[in-house]
Amino acid sequence: MRKIKLSPRQEEIIRLVKENEPITSKEIASKLNLTRAALRPDLAILTMTGILDAKPKVGYIYSQKPSYSLIYDYIRKIKAKDIMSKPVVVNEETTVYDAIVNLFLNDVGTLFIENDNFLVGAVSRKDFLKIAMGGTDTHKVPVGVIMTRMPNIVYVGKDDNAYTIAKKIIEHEVDSLPVVEKVFKDNKESFKIIGKVSKTNITRLFVRLGENG
Repeated sequence: MRKIKLSPRQEEIIRLVKENEPITSKEIASKLNLTRAALRPDLAILTMTGILDAKPKVGYIYSQKPSYSLIYDYIRKIKAKDIMSKPVVVNEETTVYDAIVNLFLNDVGTLFIENDNFLVGAVSRKDFLKIAMGGTDTHKVPVGVIMTRMPNIVYVGKDDNAYTIAKKIIEHEVDSLPVVEKVFKDNKESFKIIGKVSKTNITRLFVRLGENG
């Protein structure tokens, strides 16, 4: 198993619990000069990984269990196919105006562009903002002109794990990633889009973890 990497604040919380157990979240927050809301994510991680135990109406105690990341191992078992949602897709001849309407009607941050059912590009809110501010006639310009084209799109497969996906979203500073299946068309590798994993999907996963923790 892989050892969890704790933040300095989480290390400080552990020290406070060891020295003052049992200690309530209110007391920990006071000692760290934080709100209880700000402290909640750290306490959730420390209890879910088994480092701290939360005793109802008593407070937190140090569990003295090995500080291995149970969350890390669990998240690695969750695949893109388990958390992905339906992508919003248009073709590259769609006008920028219609693409923007699609974006906002579906309340997404990224549109994916298909040609003959194969992924060829992606366009984000930032891309739309740039062209709108540039004074371009959005009713005439096709979205294919402003999209990021393959192979410059970061993607994941249906069996990639949630940890890898979250890391890619952060590293590449994108709103969402397409989930693709690789196929060979005309002796060339192509990609069919079967879903997407967004920051929202990842957030829902962590909320689910918290509810089950």
